[in-house]
Amino acid sequence: MAFFPPDRSKTEAGMTYPVPGPVRTTLPATKTTTAAAPVPAIREAGTPARAPRPRPALSLVPEGERLPTRKLRTGPFSVLDIGSTKIVCLIGRGEPDNTIRILGHGWRRSHGVRSGGIVDLREAESAIRAAVAQAEDMATERRDSIFVNLSCGHPESRHINARWSVGGREITGNDVSRIITEGRMRAVSEGRSAIHTLPLDYAVDDTQEVLDPRGHLCDLLSARLHVIDANTTALRNLEAVLSRVELKIEGMVSSPLASGLAVMNEDERNLGATVVDMGGGTTSIGVFGEGRLLHTATIPVGGLHITRDIAHGLSTSIDNAERLKTMHGSAELLAGDDHNPILVQLIGDNDHHYVRIPRAKIVSIIHPRVEETLEMVRDRLEMAAVGPASDGRVILTGGGSLLEGIGPMAARILNRQVRLGRPRRIVGLPENAATWPMFSTSAGLLAWAAGAADEMGEPDVRDTRPGSLVRRFVDFIRDRV
Repeated sequence: MAFFPPDRSKTEAGMTYPVPGPVRTTLPATKTTTAAAPVPAIREAGTPARAPRPRPALSLVPEGERLPTRKLRTGPFSVLDIGSTKIVCLIGRGEPDNTIRILGHGWRRSHGVRSGGIVDLREAESAIRAAVAQAEDMATERRDSIFVNLSCGHPESRHINARWSVGGREITGNDVSRIITEGRMRAVSEGRSAIHTLPLDYAVDDTQEVLDPRGHLCDLLSARLHVIDANTTALRNLEAVLSRVELKIEGMVSSPLASGLAVMNEDERNLGATVVDMGGGTTSIGVFGEGRLLHTATIPVGGLHITRDIAHGLSTSIDNAERLKTMHGSAELLAGDDHNPILVQLIGDNDHHYVRIPRAKIVSIIHPRVEETLEMVRDRLEMAAVGPASDGRVILTGGGSLLEGIGPMAARILNRQVRLGRPRRIVGLPENAATWPMFSTSAGLLAWAAGAADEMGEPDVRDTRPGSLVRRFVDFIRDRV
């Protein structure tokens, strides 16, 4: 059984929590006179003064032109979010208005999964099969390939610098492919496999920060790459359990990357912001800047640890502890919590053994664990070493972000502006809007599959230049020498 929090969508959804600080007082404006002030026009007595003519706003886009928008692929696509507390399958398609419509959804309580990794193949297979079947029945469509999130195998994030000699000619798509492959090969370490090789920027000889080097002339092409890898054995176990369900992995996406695609807008990704996905077994961090994913980190602490703390502290079952956390939990102690009694069922021989405890008791158990988690997030951001991007706004999402009072607490500990994030531009998510942050990763997987983040992923390096048959033959020989 799953328990959902009361619908706080009208009060907390989209709310931004500023960094705590001293109150600023705005002084009243005073009139000042400067030597360069224009002389007012003289008008006759009794003539009404004319209102000043408003100045036209300066548009960054020429009249008659619009900024290009990337159209989503239509699909349909199937995605699978394998978490420590739930397994979610979504089937959706891209719409002409650049939204994603859910055709079918299915989800089950997670079994055989711990901290994002597969620990029991049979139990995980059964839960995955049930979730996928439910989504396929609702969508009336069978799928044999799927996009899946990467949360197993202790994912790690690092930057790699790669170089490729071009020899003074024009850079082609094959050159871009070669330098990305070179970076991927340099990132290979024993027992780990690269999942993403994301280009951050390129350098064409001495020209830095080139976004797309194709068509440039240069001697040396350099690239700064963001590599995300994971334990190879864990990835093989994931592939094995999906093959038992007769599913082929069409793509694997880092969990914080998927969550960022779902809850962040383009301005936040460009200016610099951090998404913190508070899941059941882990808390994932993704730092974005200049439209790219700059850094990821995973903390092995999540909402399930809070549930177990409550179960241990109150001598109650895991299910009762989850219900108490969802219905009565809070990250901060509020006035009156000492006088707000809650009925708790204790574990033991007598199933009808209940006690009354003040709500403050539950909050006193939750508070230290949430504080510890946020302090670990703060430490990871300080160690990220990605510049000002890690100092930007923080977007909390995931099931753990639904805990009452976590927004102001995060703003105080992280010393950053914080807002609560839910999936954007998606229609047909299960349950009610208050629980949508629980589906941020799966919604982001659909956005990735539909091509919403082609500019952030491994680029399409196919060479589309027109050329003669002789030129294509010369390129073929050159690329293999």
